[in-house]
Amino acid sequence: MSSPTAAESPSMDGAHLKRSLGFGDLVAFGLAYIAIVAPLTSLGFVWAASDGLIASSFLVAAICMYFTALSYVTMSRAIPNAGSVYGFARRSLGHRLGFLAGWLILMDYLLVPALVFTLMAIGMALLAPALGLAGWICVVALITLGLNWCGIGTTSKINAFSVAMQCVIVTVVLVLTIMALNGGAGNGALTAQPFVGDRGIHWPHVFSGASIAVMAFLGFDAISTLSEETRDSSDQGLIGRAILTVLAVTSVLFVFIAWAVGNLMPAIEMQDPGAAIFELLGQTVGPWASITLAWALAVVVGFTNTLPMVAGVSRVLFAMGRDRQLPATLGRVHGASGVPRVALVTATLVPMVTALVLRDRVEVLASMVSLGALGGFIMLHISVMVYFRHSDQRSVYFHIVAPALGLMVALAVLLRMHPSALKMGAVWLTMGMVYSAWLNRRARRDQDGQRPKEQG
Repeated sequence: MSSPTAAESPSMDGAHLKRSLGFGDLVAFGLAYIAIVAPLTSLGFVWAASDGLIASSFLVAAICMYFTALSYVTMSRAIPNAGSVYGFARRSLGHRLGFLAGWLILMDYLLVPALVFTLMAIGMALLAPALGLAGWICVVALITLGLNWCGIGTTSKINAFSVAMQCVIVTVVLVLTIMALNGGAGNGALTAQPFVGDRGIHWPHVFSGASIAVMAFLGFDAISTLSEETRDSSDQGLIGRAILTVLAVTSVLFVFIAWAVGNLMPAIEMQDPGAAIFELLGQTVGPWASITLAWALAVVVGFTNTLPMVAGVSRVLFAMGRDRQLPATLGRVHGASGVPRVALVTATLVPMVTALVLRDRVEVLASMVSLGALGGFIMLHISVMVYFRHSDQRSVYFHIVAPALGLMVALAVLLRMHPSALKMGAVWLTMGMVYSAWLNRRARRDQDGQRPKEQG
């Protein structure tokens, strides 16, 4: 192994990421991170949790994300700092609560790639079983690492390709769904049943479904982690515009997908929530449709969707490492490529190992992803209200009403999560609090050690 070059040496506080991204790159990053095919892979879980009120669940999730997006936009303009929720909370709530906010959102960012590694490996193992599930998890993870290693510019080009192909996949699925409905399958038409059900709306079921549907929207927030890599550093509204654009597109699309496919779901007796879309197309359209979709999702989406996810995680690790909230080596940037490569390797290997350990507990992994995100979003809303409480530019709607409503919706969804996910989330939060306490003691010890030198 060659020794580190000067370009790879840590500059920590002075470390800077390469600025190369424009508005289109940010939107492509967000859409690729979210994956506009996400409702197709999660609809079985949302259908079961919502008792058929799948469209209402996605609508509630979209409303929750709207208020969250407003808080992201507000804070990204006020504090353009890589690290997402971590950077915002650190500036408004202090370094201790800022660390816990980063710790919570890190749970989401680390587990989302693990979940996608697992889901894509399941599809590939069915289509090409020679490697097995564990082998495919490693293959997907290592390909992701190799492509991200080349820099955010390469990742951006692949993101654009991924978004284009996903648009094709979603369009084909929607056309096949509407054709099946016109042929008499399911409800036989686009009815209001996925919104109101057979017996009216039962809100506990809607919020239970929304607690999973939220997972489909996760990714628009990761755009804020690229704030130090935009070409125009003076355009503080760039990140906000990209976030709102991505959320608007996905909200309309996801609710429509849930509405259309939700009208077809009564045509089948679902056996496996994770394979619901394949069962649905296989039984209402034909086996060829489910096989084609499986290949498309695994090859086109699987190997590209993980790129922005891992890139986003690495930027959070980079920011926390640069601030000495995580090991300082994570704040190291490779000079030639402008890539935080130590953080990138960590952001790939941790999800890979997690996927290998939890590959048979996909439903628990999915719930934990949503839990970490919602916890981070709650801290974000609190950050907005605290940061602007004494500001002359405080807006009643953007700085009080919107974050308060977002906070309430996030709490309502959080409380309807699976108990096992809440327990594991409590363990993660406790670990973060213990680690934070250790960081604080270390900081005080360092300060005490410097005082005699300063006095002398």
